[in-house]
Amino acid sequence: MLKPTEELGKDENRRLEASENNEYVRLVIASEPSPLESEILQLHNKSKSESSFKWWIKVSLWCIIIIVFLLAFFKWGVPFLFEKVILPIMKWEATAFGRPMLALTLVASLALFPVFFIPSGPSMWLAGMIFGYGFGFIIIMVGTTIGMVLPYLIGLFFRERIHQWLMRWPQKAEMLRLAGEGSWFRQFRVVALFRVSPFPYTIFNYAIVVTSMRFWPYLCGSIAGMIPEAFIYIYSGRLMRTLADVQYGKHHLTTVEIVYNVISFIIAIITTVIFTVYAKRTLNNLQRAEDDGKYSTSLPGNFEVESLSHERSPINVMKEDRAVEEVVAQITHKIRVAGILDKVERPPNQRDQFRG
Repeated sequence: MLKPTEELGKDENRRLEASENNEYVRLVIASEPSPLESEILQLHNKSKSESSFKWWIKVSLWCIIIIVFLLAFFKWGVPFLFEKVILPIMKWEATAFGRPMLALTLVASLALFPVFFIPSGPSMWLAGMIFGYGFGFIIIMVGTTIGMVLPYLIGLFFRERIHQWLMRWPQKAEMLRLAGEGSWFRQFRVVALFRVSPFPYTIFNYAIVVTSMRFWPYLCGSIAGMIPEAFIYIYSGRLMRTLADVQYGKHHLTTVEIVYNVISFIIAIITTVIFTVYAKRTLNNLQRAEDDGKYSTSLPGNFEVESLSHERSPINVMKEDRAVEEVVAQITHKIRVAGILDKVERPPNQRDQFRG
């Protein structure tokens, strides 16, 4: 017949082993993906492939639309633009202003137009058309830099109104919020991508003040993002002037000049599309990663998803977590068994002394 203390010790051991087995199973199973999570991952991969296919279809359609639009523009729009706009402006600037005054006028227009949500494209075209790549680039960068700083400073006084206005478009507001997060370099990178993307930069100048964006990454990122756009505007302005001289002047293009202009025009279009698509896709990926992070942290009891980094493989993370949980379970089991045996084997008087 067993002694009462031995029976108590065995009962405690059996209860402890059962509870430890349950605890161990719970910890190990928590590191394995549940059927629901596996199904979610499969659906996510499927939707990702479908979205990639739809994205390529969308890009192809947009390329076709752009090509058709450009053909129609050069067939009917360019002659009208030359006759009614470009030639009068060229004659006006040649007679009304000197080159220094015209440069100051272009800088002022590039600086003030964004404050009133007026597009600055015509001024950049004129800068490239009249001053070329060297001085025209300086005019564009100086004017657009001032035009990006002024709305930012003005917007600081109307942050509450801008915030209420952005609440009407939560998706755009979420995209803007990404620009104000992270380190200095991350803010710089996101701002540069916004400048290259199709997002309206006149609205971006004001709306960015409601985020945590610092001034210097905003300024440096804006300047970096404007450099490709400045060269594209200068090139298109020079091309317009060349075509105007050919159609309404006495200049005749040689075969080499025609081939050069056609190739350079195609390269400019492809470069613009690549920059725009890359910027838009990168911003969408950043937003998707942000949304996935929020979804992961909302899953209860899933230790791997909460701590999973983008650089680590999910399989390796699960193996590492399982090994850690096994060690923790063994140590916990030994500590609890040692504590229970110590309580069972200690005489009653010692237990009373210990409690006292």
